Amino acid sequence: MTNEVSGFLTFAVETARRAGLMLKERIDQRHLIEYKGEIDIVTEADRMSEEIIAAAVRERWPDHDLMTEESAGIDRGGEFRWIVDPLDGTTNYAHAYPVFCVSLALEHGGEIVLGVVYNPMLDEMFTAERGKGAYLNGRPIRCSKTDDLSRGLLATGFPYDIRRSRENNLNYFLAMATKAQAIRRAGSAALDLAYVAAGRFDGFWELKLKPWDMAAGCLLVTEAGGTVTDLHGGPFHIFVDGILASNGRIHEAMAEVLRNAPPWGS
Repeated sequence: MTNEVSGFLTFAVETARRAGLMLKERIDQRHLIEYKGEIDIVTEADRMSEEIIAAAVRERWPDHDLMTEESAGIDRGGEFRWIVDPLDGTTNYAHAYPVFCVSLALEHGGEIVLGVVYNPMLDEMFTAERGKGAYLNGRPIRCSKTDDLSRGLLATGFPYDIRRSRENNLNYFLAMATKAQAIRRAGSAALDLAYVAAGRFDGFWELKLKPWDMAAGCLLVTEAGGTVTDLHGGPFHIFVDGILASNGRIHEAMAEVLRNAPPWGS
């Protein structure tokens, strides 16, 4: 199984790079934007990237299932399933703000066994295989050693229904802002998780993410020595309503802040 996953990793790296470089080449072009919600958008570049990846999977691994953000995917009940975000950071991309990535994960038997997050603007390829560590451009990476939340640089994001829902992360943001050194909101959850794995961020939390936002990045974090749970410190799976990821050393402190944050508007 280990050698087989390594073969999949080569495929995932090559495919993510091909999709990412296409996105990089087109970032300054005018984009066709469709609205999936009030502020939730998709561009033609999302669909082009997804087709590059889906076509590669269909050609190379025709028996594999496929879960993607922008289409129905493939569900045959197969042994392997690719979980794909062809462009994480679409709003950034649509504004030519160069913070986005391509994210691919491979699931086997309900477990994420491989993850790739590629930032084409910096040519940074984050990779992980279960039990074999996490890497950036082939070099091992580890989570940070920060052990005091007040010295922690954190990342988060806000859900697309922020204008309508009271579960909008604003209460958690306000609670955490007075406890951490600083908080960043870059607009790409997969990249935020990769940065936790690389020690650039000490922790990350967010609500209402989808499996393709989290699958690859969460494996990167755990393989880099970090901790991933649900928002309040409970067990994690790719369908949780909220995620908390950290270097492990400040995890309980972050979870305590989130558990004790009063509801928004109270």
